[in-house]
Amino acid sequence: MRDPAKRLWLTAALIGVAVVWGGTFVMVKDAVASYPLYSFLGWRFSVAVLAFVLIFPRTLLRLDRRTVAVGVLAGLFLCAGYIFQTWGLQGTTASKAAFITGMFVVITPLMQAVVLRRMPRAATAGGAAIAVVGLWLLSGGAAGGWNAGDTRVFLCAVAYSAHMIVLGSLGKKHDVLPLTLVQLVTTAVFCSAIALMVEPFAAPSTASVWAAVLVTGVLASAVAFAVQTLAQQHISPSRTALILTSEPAFGGLFGWMAGDVLGLRGLAGAGLILAGMVLAEAVAARSAEEPLVHEPALEGPSVAMLDE
Repeated sequence: MRDPAKRLWLTAALIGVAVVWGGTFVMVKDAVASYPLYSFLGWRFSVAVLAFVLIFPRTLLRLDRRTVAVGVLAGLFLCAGYIFQTWGLQGTTASKAAFITGMFVVITPLMQAVVLRRMPRAATAGGAAIAVVGLWLLSGGAAGGWNAGDTRVFLCAVAYSAHMIVLGSLGKKHDVLPLTLVQLVTTAVFCSAIALMVEPFAAPSTASVWAAVLVTGVLASAVAFAVQTLAQQHISPSRTALILTSEPAFGGLFGWMAGDVLGLRGLAGAGLILAGMVLAEAVAARSAEEPLVHEPALEGPSVAMLDE
């Protein structure tokens, strides 16, 4: 980018996205403690779809049948990720959920080796190994050790990795904006349908739940994706991904501020997971490989940035 000031502002905006995504762990955990899980996700993604269309109104004109098909497939994995993560937050701390979710950055190249037969570089595999050691430490670093909520969040990371595989293969042939919209719509419809079948229908009745719906739907999805789209017109995808790797750190910080306690082993494990993520992303940046793009955590979708 030739304009250093613009690049600085966009970098600051991306850091803001990471802060918002990190902050949503605590917010969503509190929301689903008092409001049904699937109903929350249904409202959250319905708001996200509306906000996205308002920000990118021409996206509807760029839809085609093949993009819809790939978007639905990717959207199902994305939906599974959000369900497992939000469900997991009902049984674990926001801090642990943030770092366990971040494991998808190192799970993806390993899954890619199996599914797409693209072997990761040695340093990338090393980053994965470091993160696994961190996960082992983190699992024993908080009161109660590893629990069912942690397992559900880990399954979220696996689902996000599958989502990245779809975007990095089939998704590369499609326009990023309509592909993203289809994924948002898929998640909204699927979660809303489940909510109508298994939960009592009722709109959120508290200000805190509505605040969580609006922040996650508008700021953490539609606005965050708009920032990413603008930023990656001027900043490389690899650099963008490295900036967004800070999301779990912010999630851990907000969790600590809300009263989460990890202990020394837990902090060491969180640090190793973050180090493994940064190493994996840094290798991609140096080697000009396609970067792993965060969605993340609760808040993405930074979906489809692999198309860069």
